[in-house]
Amino acid sequence: MSKPTAPLKGRAARLARLMPSTGPSTAARTPFVLLVVLLLGGGLITLLLLNSALNEGSFRLSELKRDTTELTDEQQALQRDVDGRSQPDALERRARELGMVPGGSPAFLGPDGTVRGKPTRATAPPPPPSPSPSPTPSADATADPDAPAPGPSASPSGSVPAPDPAAVPSAQDSPTPTSPGR
Repeated sequence: MSKPTAPLKGRAARLARLMPSTGPSTAARTPFVLLVVLLLGGGLITLLLLNSALNEGSFRLSELKRDTTELTDEQQALQRDVDGRSQPDALERRARELGMVPGGSPAFLGPDGTVRGKPTRATAPPPPPSPSPSPTPSADATADPDAPAPGPSASPSGSVPAPDPAAVPSAQDSPTPTSPGR
């Protein structure tokens, strides 16, 4: 078998003319490929940094929410404590523990200097009877009969005894009457 060499050489020459050479096209594609690779790499790095920043912000936000919840709980506990101490019966009990007594009738000073009302001195009411399940012997029954009786400073209620009404100045003696509790 013999091979025809002439027609192959003609075909190769025709194909070579139709197809451009690979040398110059490879050189023109290299910068474009590098540009695409750099853009994709830069985009991925940017996405990684953005994702890290968002995660850090998310952790900070959850920490701040936890702190806010703790502080809100503490505020509510303190508010309950304030509400419990500001109830009228609690205020009265604490005032009695401090030796305070309910105020007397107030007097008011008018703009022209006249006194309206009659001021009275606050006196301690008798202590409420304390309920005791069994009677106990009192200290007075076992005390020495010749010993002097306890004075007003040793009152069992712990309250301050009322002063002598004759020693209390009247509203006309005092240039600026004061109201109890102020």
